[in-house]
Amino acid sequence: MTAITHTPTASSDQAMWNRVLTLHAHVERQLTQVLQRKHGIGLSEFRALECLAQAANGELRMQDLADKVGLGQSSVTRLVGRLGAAGFAFRDLCPDDKRGVYAVITDEGRQRYAAARGTYGEVLSAALNTAGAVPELARTVQALRSGV
Repeated sequence: MTAITHTPTASSDQAMWNRVLTLHAHVERQLTQVLQRKHGIGLSEFRALECLAQAANGELRMQDLADKVGLGQSSVTRLVGRLGAAGFAFRDLCPDDKRGVYAVITDEGRQRYAAARGTYGEVLSAALNTAGAVPELARTVQALRSGV
């Protein structure tokens, strides 16, 4: 006789995933609004500056940056273009491989990231607290926080 193991049904997986997406949308919306209003940067710009600020020498290959922020190559090119226009980053060619292009954070970019970092943390916590008070999302928030 074959043992039957219980696996979640597609509908329960879908319900769980829908809760995650709802929570994600709520938090992203809050972060986007406050970062734009207080610091003049979008959420993608903040995440790119964060990746660059934490990278060795403040630089990443464009493809690595795209992977880290979850964007495609053309989207990250436009993103770095916006950061460049604002004076927060610039593109640089790899000295060993002229085909390799890097995104490099500037001092002004580091300052903007440092100023926005506290706001990001505060808004993230507040958004999760608000979502955690919603009965449909409370277990999802608890699960995420307990896994940290």
